[in-house]
Amino acid sequence: MDSLKFKKAFDKFFTNIYNKEIRRVLVRYPEEKSLYIDWKEVEKFDRDVADAILDYPDNAIKGAKEALDDLKLTALGGKPFKPNIRFSNIPNKDPLIESIGSSYINKLFAFKSLITRRGAAMNKARVEAYYCPVCNEHFKFVVTRDFKAPSKCPVCKKGFLREDINNSEFIDVQMAEAQEILERVQPGTAAAKILLYLEDDLVNKIIPGENIEISGILRVEKDKTPKRKGSYRKYIEVISIKRLKKDFEEIEISKEEEEEILKLAKNPRLEEMLLESVAPDIYGYRQIKLAILLQLFGGTKDKRTKSGSKIRDDIHILLVGDPGIAKTRFLQNSCALAPKSIYVSGKSVSGVGLTASAEKDELSGNEWTLKAGALVLASGGIAAIDEFDKISEEDRSSLHEVMESGTVSIAKAGIVTRLKSKTAIISAANPKAGRFERDKNIPNQFAIPPSLMSRFDLIFPILDELDTNKDTRLADFIISSHIESTEEFIEEEKKEEKKVPVARDFLRKYIAYARANVRPRLTDEAGDVIKEFYLGLRSRGQGTGSVPITPRYLEGLIRLAEAHAKMRLSPEVTAEDATVAVELMKYVMDKVMTDKMTGMMDIDLITTGKSKSERKAYIEIDELIRKLDEEKDEVLEDEVITEAEEMNIPKGVTKKIIDELIKSGEVYKPRDGVLKPVK
Repeated sequence: MDSLKFKKAFDKFFTNIYNKEIRRVLVRYPEEKSLYIDWKEVEKFDRDVADAILDYPDNAIKGAKEALDDLKLTALGGKPFKPNIRFSNIPNKDPLIESIGSSYINKLFAFKSLITRRGAAMNKARVEAYYCPVCNEHFKFVVTRDFKAPSKCPVCKKGFLREDINNSEFIDVQMAEAQEILERVQPGTAAAKILLYLEDDLVNKIIPGENIEISGILRVEKDKTPKRKGSYRKYIEVISIKRLKKDFEEIEISKEEEEEILKLAKNPRLEEMLLESVAPDIYGYRQIKLAILLQLFGGTKDKRTKSGSKIRDDIHILLVGDPGIAKTRFLQNSCALAPKSIYVSGKSVSGVGLTASAEKDELSGNEWTLKAGALVLASGGIAAIDEFDKISEEDRSSLHEVMESGTVSIAKAGIVTRLKSKTAIISAANPKAGRFERDKNIPNQFAIPPSLMSRFDLIFPILDELDTNKDTRLADFIISSHIESTEEFIEEEKKEEKKVPVARDFLRKYIAYARANVRPRLTDEAGDVIKEFYLGLRSRGQGTGSVPITPRYLEGLIRLAEAHAKMRLSPEVTAEDATVAVELMKYVMDKVMTDKMTGMMDIDLITTGKSKSERKAYIEIDELIRKLDEEKDEVLEDEVITEAEEMNIPKGVTKKIIDELIKSGEVYKPRDGVLKPVK
């Protein structure tokens, strides 16, 4: 369909159907620069015209502009009314980015994507002005995609035209990059990417890390890269943008599936069925599987304090333990269940790889551009960070803001902004010495700063303990799993028996449904259970100098209780939900926050890295060295260790404290084996 036919169609459409919308934009012009034409409204008006818009978008935009010009409308101040024509509500056949090929060239279509980076805003001429130095004639040309300015003056045919920049009209333009949304990327393959071209009022309207639906036209241009001579580069000329507000993948749930979800929620064995379906290839570890389930469901969303500050609903989990005890597989299973997830590992992670970076690239003519990292891209889902202890201390520091407030603040290369990174984190780490030492406090045995460690709601130590009965059951489980996987012929009845209670795909839909539709409210009964546990621990610490629990863990308990209620699709958090949260927290505190020297529960092991007994020993060793220095000519290290043992301070603890005193500059070694305090 040519532009003239479109003009005739839009003449009628604007007059009979869209007059009210045109008037609405008119009173806001030029603050509102675009007239959005709803494709579905055009479809109701004339199905053939609507279909032709998709096949001939350039002619449709031209025809619509000409029809609008015929209305001879003027905005406030007498300015001519010339808004951008943008089509919205384009039918989305949801093509994968990797499938957008030559058949889409110059066609209008919609697809979902994840914004990975955005270039700086630049300028482009909308109307170019020229003058002839011979006859002094002035000319203005509207710049279209195929525009080429005449070289010679159209009047005198002698002078070569010169550009008159001062009288030209410019608009903002911007390049960005989009990739396939994470939940649609095929395992083992890289996410397909495509360039985006944005003009005028669409500039700076997208942010790296956002999931959006793009309506645009596929364009191609000659690739100027020397090695790619003769090939063409494709990009999307963006016509309109629709934000996908849901954090988790918009999983389509049929009426039948919704009925199945509601039926499962009423099953008295719901919790056990879900637990058996989480990491079914890993034997045991009930508490860890429950924690992963609660993390997937998350707490109640969009809660705020009285001052308006957001309250975190994401649950963070840290797994620490001996090598070869399925930590990585827990992370992988968690990612497999989450409708949206990212898995990163070890030293391959850097601070900018986790958060965001400012880089120079071709998107904006070698200007600085912002590129989203893993935690920004995973916003609204799960980020699994393996080999957490291998990440440098500097890079780990970037996690503080993400874990507490769900944002990433950027101040690099003149770019100052804040990106959304509302991500639940599950991490795994190994002990510093390779394996845990049973007589030492667990938090001291892995290289994670206390300030970061305290951001985790749940910390699970996984120890490789020798237990004949447990080892036998584990060996039987693993061997039988391998035998079953290699059997070629199994009776159908037996196959059914081996299935997990809830299939993975259905469990993903169950989680997505709960997160989208359930907002549990804390009841007085549940609050009393949590309050009683909190006050009981606090009172236990009175007079001991130890702090068993801090207010930060109160919020963690509430999140866990809300997640358990959400798992049941319950609108209320009951005392039962609170009890489950308390029992899980008790398990973690008993394993991680109990001081080996005193047997007392001490939260300072996590928040400061030292228990009360360690802080006391630190002061006593420091005082002992200073006392011996006053009494003797020189203080021998072995003598300090011997006297410390008489004070019931183990030799290993004393050596560690001496090293810390030297590192802090309070003590130095004039020569080997001799200590000298700094006055």
